[in-house]
Amino acid sequence: QVQLVESGGGLVQAGGSLRLSCAASLRTFIRTFSSYDMGWFRQAPGKELEFVAARNRYGSSTYNTDSVNGRFTVSRDNAKNTVDLQMNSLKPEDTAVYYCAARSVYRAGDWRAHEVDYWGQGTQVTVSS
Repeated sequence: QVQLVESGGGLVQAGGSLRLSCAASLRTFIRTFSSYDMGWFRQAPGKELEFVAARNRYGSSTYNTDSVNGRFTVSRDNAKNTVDLQMNSLKPEDTAVYYCAARSVYRAGDWRAHEVDYWGQGTQVTVSS
């Protein structure tokens, strides 16, 4: 079992930056943090859950280019069991609850919600105009 705790959300002005962090604690002895793909989803008010970005266990990153458009960077530190999302040039439409996610299955491309094994509780990001 994996527990994910997000932090770093808050209120920023448009054009600003914010860095989200997700700390994972593993309640298993058969898997390590490096055995999971780690990613981020978000859900804006009144909208469906949307994949944002991920960094897999092999060091490759995947981005939802339609929503991120080069503004976000995902990174992970296997030694600290953390995955971060650096968000730059934030726009009001980035306002959402951001969820950290862990995936044990491997598949290339954008993540699908049903592939996620563990979810964080979410952290609110609000971008003011």
